[in-house]
Amino acid sequence: MAARIDHLVTSGTFALDGGEWDVDNNVWIVGDDTEAVVIDAAHDAAAIEAALGGRTLRAIICTHAHNDHIDAAPALADATGAPILLHPDDLPLWQQTHPDRAPDGELADGQELEVAGTRLTVLHTPGHAPGAVCLHAPGLSTVFTGDTLFQGGPGATGRSFSHFPTIIDSIRDRLLALPPETAVRTGHGDSTSIGAEAPQLQDWINRGH
Repeated sequence: MAARIDHLVTSGTFALDGGEWDVDNNVWIVGDDTEAVVIDAAHDAAAIEAALGGRTLRAIICTHAHNDHIDAAPALADATGAPILLHPDDLPLWQQTHPDRAPDGELADGQELEVAGTRLTVLHTPGHAPGAVCLHAPGLSTVFTGDTLFQGGPGATGRSFSHFPTIIDSIRDRLLALPPETAVRTGHGDSTSIGAEAPQLQDWINRGH
């Protein structure tokens, strides 16, 4: 059975630099009827586990370690036995939320993860966070961008651990190189495509650093 993408929206709080904001997060589940991976275990471990419907969870993949993308990861890992995977450059952010629980494994640029016959390639795309990654699934014509790229432009870079020139470089070098028909499934809000975002992204790039 071919892999499919299931989508869940969970709600909670994003906290950083002393501020708090109410947010809705996209949780993406990639798999078939027997196994899956979760991309960004946000806010509600019970809801994510219910959406898995008894499937074997192979991994909990973190696009980055802002608290709203990882707050439910340990509880989901405990419930399912799945390992939590994070790029090591985001460990300082992870430790702000989970000081007593380390991730179980590391993500690295170029690493390939496979579930239900579908390959996910890790693209290290720092800028929104030092260890931010996107996950390219060419077999599904999809890239999961976390908070690196949204419908309408780059992710935010106005807080600690973020850097605007770096996110622009990441988008230019890693994401705009993908086929224009590639669906962009984001960490918040509506999906888009590389082709739809390319003209505006080129404007961002042309504005310089």
